Amino acid sequence: MALSGPAGYNQAAEWNRCRRESERVMKMRNFVRILLVAGLLGGISCCGFGMEDSGVAVSDGARTELLWPGGAPGAKGEEEKDKPTLTIYVPEQEEATGAGVVICPGGGYWTTAMDHEGHQVARWLNELGIAGFIVDYRHRGKDYGHPAPIQDAQRAIRIVRSRAKEFNVEANKIGVLGFSAGGHLASTTGTHFDEKFYEPTDEIDKASARPDFMILIYPLISLSEWYGHEGAKETLLGKGADKKLSADFSNEKQVTSQTPPTFLVHTSEDRVVRVENSIYFYLACREAKVPAEMHIYGRGKHGFGLGKEGMAVASWPGLCGDWLAGMGMCERGKCATGR
Repeated sequence: MALSGPAGYNQAAEWNRCRRESERVMKMRNFVRILLVAGLLGGISCCGFGMEDSGVAVSDGARTELLWPGGAPGAKGEEEKDKPTLTIYVPEQEEATGAGVVICPGGGYWTTAMDHEGHQVARWLNELGIAGFIVDYRHRGKDYGHPAPIQDAQRAIRIVRSRAKEFNVEANKIGVLGFSAGGHLASTTGTHFDEKFYEPTDEIDKASARPDFMILIYPLISLSEWYGHEGAKETLLGKGADKKLSADFSNEKQVTSQTPPTFLVHTSEDRVVRVENSIYFYLACREAKVPAEMHIYGRGKHGFGLGKEGMAVASWPGLCGDWLAGMGMCERGKCATGR
């Protein structure tokens, strides 16, 4: 018997609300850029508005570089939106554990939440002695759909692995972390790593794109089942995507014994990306005998990032730290404290 969504659940309304908010943020970002160019904001940078721009230096000693110095595959032009980037946060050498995490912020494949699902997360990882690498990947808000996001995510993993010594990480300790649609992208790297989405361009592309572990926070997983997300599916794959393509990127259906160990977090209250996305991915991992850990909180709306003080969901970074320590990615005492 086929499962269906619960009565009273209006996913389209939730998606439209989030999309309107994303469009508002994009308009504000463009407005701030205009003011900056005009010199009307003086010394204020976009970072002060929580809207970091690609290619702009960020604080805390991080640096940003192009994923594809020679031009991204399928690039439609030479504008900033055509040039995906990687922002690199490396902990102090004496604190480094040798682990690194490629971070995929969410945003419905329409934008990227670079602050609370990007920079804040990289800083938290640095506190654990783990290097953080934020992917500002191409998406529909930049006039790109599939396969651009997975091309950029795979490239990011390969950059970190091929330059592991430079970043003071070990090539077999490189994971991915994704939120919401970024969780779908992260899970795609862990279930489609042996697929070629672009032609190799240099020595970097000879490195493996398989992550060694995955951290998926309120992730979108399915693009074909009732608990998936029609809006995000359309944004990524385009209108009228055929059923086979949708099923191919419903990642709960792509789990194998080679899928990396996975840590999942979700809430029952999430009305944008349903908790069943995490549940079915977890069950698929169990079926394939892939080590997996899942934490489902009763309360917490979509998009909480690391969680605010006083929220139950704010305990997930500590739980994740303990999980990472159990895999030898960081020191147990330090990681278990979380934040």
